[in-house]
Amino acid sequence: MTKAIISASRVWVRNVLLGLTLAVSSAGAAEAAKTSLVLGMTIEPAGLDPTVAAPVAIGQVTWQNIFEGLVTIDRDGKIQPQLAESWEISEDGLTYTFKLRSGVTFHDGEIFDASVAKASIDRARGEDSVNPQKRYFATIETVEAPDAATLVLTLKEPTGSLLYWLGWPSSSIVGTASADDNRTTPVGTGPFRFKSWTKGDKVELVRNDDYWDKEKAARLETASFRFIADPQAQSAALKSGDVDAFPEFAAPELIEDLRTDEKLAVVIGHTELKVVAGMNNTRKPFDDKRVRQALMMAVDRATVVDGAWSGFGTPIGSHYTPNDPGYIDLTGVHPYDVEKAKALLAEAGYPNGFTFTIKAPQMQYAQRSSQILQALFAEIGVTMNIETTEFPAKWVADVFRGGDYDMTIVAHAEPMDIDIYARDPYYFNYSNPAFNEVLKKVEATADADEQARLYGEAQTILADDVPALYLFVMPKLGVWNAKVKGLWENEPIPSNVLNEVHWEE
Repeated sequence: MTKAIISASRVWVRNVLLGLTLAVSSAGAAEAAKTSLVLGMTIEPAGLDPTVAAPVAIGQVTWQNIFEGLVTIDRDGKIQPQLAESWEISEDGLTYTFKLRSGVTFHDGEIFDASVAKASIDRARGEDSVNPQKRYFATIETVEAPDAATLVLTLKEPTGSLLYWLGWPSSSIVGTASADDNRTTPVGTGPFRFKSWTKGDKVELVRNDDYWDKEKAARLETASFRFIADPQAQSAALKSGDVDAFPEFAAPELIEDLRTDEKLAVVIGHTELKVVAGMNNTRKPFDDKRVRQALMMAVDRATVVDGAWSGFGTPIGSHYTPNDPGYIDLTGVHPYDVEKAKALLAEAGYPNGFTFTIKAPQMQYAQRSSQILQALFAEIGVTMNIETTEFPAKWVADVFRGGDYDMTIVAHAEPMDIDIYARDPYYFNYSNPAFNEVLKKVEATADADEQARLYGEAQTILADDVPALYLFVMPKLGVWNAKVKGLWENEPIPSNVLNEVHWEE
């Protein structure tokens, strides 16, 4: 009897230990199997090809994940080799010779070589090109592929920013067979392959196991981009674990609440997101510099930052951020001064103010900033009506392309894009030969210090002319699971680069 009891006890103990072992093993296996990520975004891109459309949400899904360039911009904003492993620039700055990597294939099996790179650049700069940054390629005279590993760009004139521009999403190298379908089924050379796109919900990527750079191969097996516009829903998704990360969280007023959740990390970095209220400089009364200056003096930037973005943000006085070379704080050029603003309006012929409409995208920063501007302008007798304009489709059609607006407000995300004021046409309809000349000098030199000095001149011209109301730079409000590692803290270029992302074991 005793032996039976002992035997039964041993069986029971053995079974318990076995159960514990299996449980521990299963838990360990589950932990080790965490190789997927669900990343949230506020805006869903209208397409997935950054070489044919401008909205930054496109690159935030596909750049460096699916698509790559001859060079890339790293997390510190520096130019690094990518599909080109090295390059040489002639002494006169007119010839760029790239040595291309071998052993690189597109996700559909097409081999990457100089002929493909040439075709991609020719597509971007061609007469029928719809590339959103076609101007980047305007100074290229010829593109030659003398052999499979060599690409030669010959320029019409020195272009000091060319290498930097070649690292942008719009300069991604696309395949000859797949290029026309990249908008909906993108094919690149990157560490992730496109799996699916469920409109209104998510884009799914899977790891490219044949990626050419084994040292930088993706650590995640799958990655999903989920599109959630409502900030409260974003917060709920983070807290429940339905979404693992929101690199650009859309509700700064909820940040302090999220800080209290030990499962989450709140990481505040810097971006190139310049919030500006652009004016149609050829439409009355905005064609009068004094009116634009008066509106700028009616704006208390600190009030805008507090009210629109809960105090998160850096006031700016020109189209430039403190992260950029040659930055000057020009917020004192037209400081907040209601009485001077009224006097300047009277001098311009508007002693009783005027009425106009701002076309404001639906995003919270734009809506809130517009409401604050509305109240501030009322103090100088100016009435501003707010018309909510769906972004990106209607805003692009009506404002960006159609130019049918008085004022609008948007966060310009592209880094070092002060040159947009020299474009003809561009939605500001701003023209200043002196400004254009400064930008030409920037491109004519490769000297970084001289470029920084010239950028200072360009900033100063804009701060005085006020073709747009310069408000603030938005920070990068990142919120993600505390065990997620490798996401970029800062955003030197609009992106969600995932190849280094992994879960802490």
